[in-house]
Amino acid sequence: MRRARTVVLAAVVAGVGAVALSGTADAGTVGAGSYTETLPAGASLPVGCGDLATNPRQFMTANAPAGPVPTNDWWSSLVFKKFDCSYSENLHAHPISYDTTAGGLGFSYNTTPQISGSATGVGEYHYIYQEDFTAGVAGLNAPRTLVDGWTDWTVTPYWSDGTRTMKATIGHGLPFAYFQVTGGNAQITAKSTPTVWSNSGARIGYSIAGKDYVAYAPTGATWTVSGNVITSTLAGKGYFSIAVLPSGVADKVALATSYGTYAHNHVTGTRVSYSYNPSTSRVATTYTYTTTAREGTGTGTVIGLYPHQWRALTGATPIAPTYVTARGAMKVLVGASSFTTSAVFNGVLPEVPAVADSSGADLATLNGYLDQVKGNPVNVLGNDTYWTGKALGVGARIAEIADQLGRTDVRDTALAAIRAQLTDWFTASSGKTQKLFYYDKNWGTLIGYPASYGSDAELNDHHFHYGYFIAAAATLAKFDPSWAATSAYGGMVDLLIRDANNYDRGDTRFPYLRDFDIYAGHDWAAGHGAFFAGNNQESSSEGMNFANGLIQWGQATGNTAIRDAGVFIWTTQQAAINEYWFDTTGENFPAAFGHNTVGMVWGDGGAYSTWFASAPEQIHGINMLPVTGGHFYLGNDPAYVTRNYAEMVTNAGHEPALWQDIAWQYLALGDGDAALAKFRAGSGYTPEEGETKAHTFHWIRNLAALGTTDLTVTANHPLYRVFSKNGAKTYVAANITNAAITVTFSDGKVLAVPAGRTVASGAQNWSGGNATGGGINPTPTTSPTTTTSPTPTVSPTTSPTPTATTSPPPTGGGAVRYLQSGGALAAAAGTAGTATVATASGANDNQPHSPTTFTATGLNLTYRSGVATAFGISVDAGTAVGNATQVRVSYDLTGDGTFDRVETFRYFATDPVTGWERYTDATGQITTTGTFGNLDNGTVKVEIWSAIGAAPSTVSLGALSTVTLPYQ
Repeated sequence: MRRARTVVLAAVVAGVGAVALSGTADAGTVGAGSYTETLPAGASLPVGCGDLATNPRQFMTANAPAGPVPTNDWWSSLVFKKFDCSYSENLHAHPISYDTTAGGLGFSYNTTPQISGSATGVGEYHYIYQEDFTAGVAGLNAPRTLVDGWTDWTVTPYWSDGTRTMKATIGHGLPFAYFQVTGGNAQITAKSTPTVWSNSGARIGYSIAGKDYVAYAPTGATWTVSGNVITSTLAGKGYFSIAVLPSGVADKVALATSYGTYAHNHVTGTRVSYSYNPSTSRVATTYTYTTTAREGTGTGTVIGLYPHQWRALTGATPIAPTYVTARGAMKVLVGASSFTTSAVFNGVLPEVPAVADSSGADLATLNGYLDQVKGNPVNVLGNDTYWTGKALGVGARIAEIADQLGRTDVRDTALAAIRAQLTDWFTASSGKTQKLFYYDKNWGTLIGYPASYGSDAELNDHHFHYGYFIAAAATLAKFDPSWAATSAYGGMVDLLIRDANNYDRGDTRFPYLRDFDIYAGHDWAAGHGAFFAGNNQESSSEGMNFANGLIQWGQATGNTAIRDAGVFIWTTQQAAINEYWFDTTGENFPAAFGHNTVGMVWGDGGAYSTWFASAPEQIHGINMLPVTGGHFYLGNDPAYVTRNYAEMVTNAGHEPALWQDIAWQYLALGDGDAALAKFRAGSGYTPEEGETKAHTFHWIRNLAALGTTDLTVTANHPLYRVFSKNGAKTYVAANITNAAITVTFSDGKVLAVPAGRTVASGAQNWSGGNATGGGINPTPTTSPTTTTSPTPTVSPTTSPTPTATTSPPPTGGGAVRYLQSGGALAAAAGTAGTATVATASGANDNQPHSPTTFTATGLNLTYRSGVATAFGISVDAGTAVGNATQVRVSYDLTGDGTFDRVETFRYFATDPVTGWERYTDATGQITTTGTFGNLDNGTVKVEIWSAIGAAPSTVSLGALSTVTLPYQ
């Protein structure tokens, strides 16, 4: 029986006022918008161990902070137990990685990367978890690990077996782990006999597998070593700490003594604060540590800084040496309680400005492309949150371009389509089950249904999906401020912002900055983070789309709190992307990795790959799209742009054969003339699903005229950019409010910007003449009936290629299939499980022997020419040495029992370390017979067997193992 209740939630919107959210148990209203609190029929909630959907706090202690449950963090698998219902997956905090077990907290400081793949194909590097020792209480045998607390970048796991208890506080950038124990002696159990290099009462220094650690007991205590076990009574005081030292320290004892000054100042709180100063266009970020002195009255601690932090550090100097991490060198501050970084915000724009074409031919071409999309500027390929968002992004770009060119017919059509879609999604009318948002009070999350790519069951990718909604809403707000008012639909936009990255610590409905890892400086995409390699994120550029959306929305609506949160996330993350996805300095990736970029960042490394495809165009492109005026950071280093593009071409073996528009628009940030030549020569391409030829041509043509971004000049307004070509600067500022403004640049240039306009000074506009001091929007032109361009093809392919997902993408036209129980090659992930692959037969002849088989039948799909079979299968040989798993994929095109295409892939050698490893199509095909064709009641069979090895292996079923068919 449903119990009627009244819900009244107050949300303070800075700069706007209070928004009243009220309703019944069925729905809540936000101005003219609404959401539901009744789960739509057939919809999913977070799935994991126990009653996780309705009780996300089941793996927390009573001490854990009240309020919403954090997700999408480096430690999320402690509380969002997806696979292991007792403990966590590996927790890659840096410089130390941890694991939780019945006996305590495992430590790994791995300084040697494991590199797989090649410099021209799919490859990965991982500083995999290799346990050096476990720290715990003698005799501890806890049935599970709980979460006792957390702060901005720390977490405190908790163990209890009824007799003994332990708490351990760990965090990003902490060389120390801090312990509180009861019921027994502190115990360090090493994987091999430790080498003790210092043992002076309360402090013991020891090395394991070449890594140096120091354990600090209370004053008056001692440490005892017996074989591979180190113990201490802790003088009955119940606390200790363990630190890892950087490798290669000349005087380890001296450094251990220095660290020891702060060893008992346990870190009990961490907190970030930031401020954006428009007058200097800088973001100052302060990272503060609260310490509790377990003995004495000392303050301060030892802090490790990531590259994106130490490069922007102010007022402090790190010591040497440094820690080796998956993110590059981590530098150290000793004795600090806080540190501050200062970073330049180089500005964003609603769109690249229309400049320079005195001939008029290119204007006619662009108008022709606009005519082609006028009838359907928001072409929704799927009604889930991701694909709706992608379509909204297309419409926003068209509206901005059309407005610049005076094409009010196209602009208003696009705005009407955006308004209709957003209003529909922001209205949860009675009985509605599709295209609406549901608020789950247990998890403190807003889920859009239909969901996609685990945005419901795993709370994945909310920033990816909702970023498109927010950015499109910002474009609409510029032209229709009444729609964006708090009393209308602005409150619903604010809820989406708060769900993905709540900027208001006082709002208890959503966790603070859910998707943004404050210390790592970038988003994480997986809600649960339950992977051997830690959490992951693929499309950093879609994360930046969210941040840009906040800047634009906040500016359009006058909400400086949202604007400044967007500037903070954008500025911090653009630095992290250039460090960890692109490694533009060449200092962070392992030297033997051989790539200039990664498609995915993992907690313990990076991968030149994606979840959904192995084509270099998509590996590179997934961190370039969507291309918007918020993505000029991609061109901060023009020389790197050309290197990145060149690697893509080299690895593909040809110029881009798909996602050409994304690649060319990216290239335009480094070499606009080259990109324009490629577009002109190859304009018959098929656009990427979130693009149109109108936007691509507009972007490339104008960047060819503007040149590259000039980072030497800033402005006192967030919507700006400066470009330079052949030494000549173009100053651009945009005003998306209804009052004129004046923008002053740091070199003294001043622009007067009318309401709702973008001004470019120093450039030519489309219709010719100098635009200095005026708007770039020309007098509206009559739409031409003929154009000099070929008839543009703007409709995307019928089967969109999934982007930016932390779990393998679900079925879309049947192209993605999941390994499932009973030998099914299913269209949905289903439930998690495992299958056993039998021991090798001894005949390593590239033929299946006692294979584990998965089959899909009755498939009617169209072959995508030029696309290859792709798969990502999670396998584990446990501790078995010398095992290798092999895969064959066979296609029976008509279901007549004869396989027309058979692909046998090279085997994948597994390591003797327990934990899932990723076997992908990147290993390459060793034999191939037959040709592809359309599937007409066809059958696809996947066979997995042991090519070599004396032990069976295990394959994960469900979301972790997929085969992507080259079909739509």
